[in-house]
Amino acid sequence: MRLDIVTIFPEYLEPLNVSLVGKARARGQLDVRVHDLRRWTYDRHHTVDDTPYGGGPGMVMKTEPWGEALDTALADGYEAGAGGPGGPALVVPTPSGRPFTQELAVELSQRPWLLFAPARYEGIDRRVVDEYATRMPVYEVSIGDYVLAGGEAAVLVITEAVARLLPGVLGNAESHRDDSFAPGAMADLLEGPVYTKPPVWRGREIPDVLVSGHHGRIARWRRDEAFRRTSAHRPDLIERCDPAALDKKDREMLSILGWRQGPDGRFWRDADAVEQ
Repeated sequence: MRLDIVTIFPEYLEPLNVSLVGKARARGQLDVRVHDLRRWTYDRHHTVDDTPYGGGPGMVMKTEPWGEALDTALADGYEAGAGGPGGPALVVPTPSGRPFTQELAVELSQRPWLLFAPARYEGIDRRVVDEYATRMPVYEVSIGDYVLAGGEAAVLVITEAVARLLPGVLGNAESHRDDSFAPGAMADLLEGPVYTKPPVWRGREIPDVLVSGHHGRIARWRRDEAFRRTSAHRPDLIERCDPAALDKKDREMLSILGWRQGPDGRFWRDADAVEQ
């Protein structure tokens, strides 16, 4: 996979040289190119922003530098053969975008080439997004309901979430199968607690079931713990879960946690329920 990132703060992307992403780059599994937007400015101050039409606070990033930067990145990528099946896609981190989820991370991981346009100030002139939407898919993505000083942190989040899904990036290909939000048996549940050696630490023991050798009981315990954590931290996931995906034991656990099933099959929680 190829990633092109255009930014006014290339140094912000230094974490892409370390840890899992850095190793993927070193092995050639991930080709990351970081471009300084100011290279495509031609005044003495390397200006990338201007006042907004219609008035208002803040500044807006200009069309010309972004257009030239993205055109150059696209030309370089096509020349290097990065197009591949599906071609490039533009990812624009923005608080007004669609929520970034594991499902979206999987979708992006299946594309051969992503271009990132992290904005600063009040954002990028809308005409830039509209222009490139005529050439490629555009993903406007939000990593949460808050506002940052710029989109570079979101690029780091999205890149790591996507990179770990690429074939061969994780040492164990099964590692992401039981992630929170991962497709499969544990879908829509947060991952439960995990433990390793020693079996006793500061008087705290690991749950007996984990050393029982009984794989069925271990799997059930993990699912029950996932329900506990999801109920405590993300009850909205249980409220919108698919009842058809739950078995008898799942329903028993939800009942213990104070959840009730309505006539429409959906779950709701007693107002006075106490977390078990």
